[in-house]
Amino acid sequence: MRVILPAGTTETALIDGISAAGASPDLMEHTPSADVEILAYGEPTMAPVTPVSPNGCPTPAAVTRAVREVIDFDVSVVDAGLAQPTGAPTVDLGVEPGADIRDPVAVPDTRAIFDRAHAYGASLPDDELLIGETVPGGTTTALGVLTALGEPAGVSSSLPKNPIERKRQVVDEALAASDASAGSFDGRPLEAIRAVGDPVQATVAGIAAGALESGIDVTLAGGTQMVAVATVLRHAGVDAPFSIATTSFVEREQGDQLGEACYRLNCQLTVTDPGFDARDHVSMKRYCAGVAKEGVAMGGALSLVPDERMESVLDRFETVCGRLGIEDDGGSGSENGNTNEPANSTPEDDRAP
Repeated sequence: MRVILPAGTTETALIDGISAAGASPDLMEHTPSADVEILAYGEPTMAPVTPVSPNGCPTPAAVTRAVREVIDFDVSVVDAGLAQPTGAPTVDLGVEPGADIRDPVAVPDTRAIFDRAHAYGASLPDDELLIGETVPGGTTTALGVLTALGEPAGVSSSLPKNPIERKRQVVDEALAASDASAGSFDGRPLEAIRAVGDPVQATVAGIAAGALESGIDVTLAGGTQMVAVATVLRHAGVDAPFSIATTSFVEREQGDQLGEACYRLNCQLTVTDPGFDARDHVSMKRYCAGVAKEGVAMGGALSLVPDERMESVLDRFETVCGRLGIEDDGGSGSENGNTNEPANSTPEDDRAP
């Protein structure tokens, strides 16, 4: 099994009130770079921040890393518009960071990104792929694309209280800036991303489409951001079967909407509950309280864990948290040069799905 992790940034994440991905713009743009380092090495290496919220909730990259340390899987990171360099090895598809979706054009080279990603996905030798993402502001751009395509699905948040009305306001402003309205891009998914999406969406969709055409089994590892990508694929005429794998934290927030969206899109849904509520560790308590929820392929990685090994994953997650300076009493240290600045309260960052 290989996990493909496109990582990128968008200026949409800088809009006030929509993302918990950082305490300042300077920190936020390092979030995806730190996420991929944690997945690759177990802790940040080049990135100057550790993605940890002020109340002690680490990025979902820590969970995905814990799974990798228990059951092992290959990882390929794709630079899908990183604003800052990362110490992790990356596949460079020549993708630039995304603009603010309230600009007339959010992703100018959407078609070129999709085509390059498609070629990469089609070239992979694997039988099965999990494709995740890390992009601050990603649930707002997901809402933008869903709305532009005329789809009714909602989106999640890394915050316990989803600022969905603020996101809808931003999307309305974005569509107006592109002389569009809800449903204007029905059947034109790449134009929807170009207008109100982000480069990670184009990258994930391209990789998935190429892999599916090559006969590879594809799972989109994430929540409502992957619902947006699935919608892009279906509007692009991709009818091959694929699945979405996410966490119980997303399902709990979304209720029936998540399953209904997957039913409309004719894709299988897998939901995994990691059992955090059985532990007292502060990080697990934060997830159970609704912080973070998903991202960095967390739900997909958890879906790979046999039931009898989930306790080992929870033990390892506590170990990874300690490595990141997050102690069981809720304190956050500064070992290994890490900082408690909230470069990311995670994914889907505004991110949770």
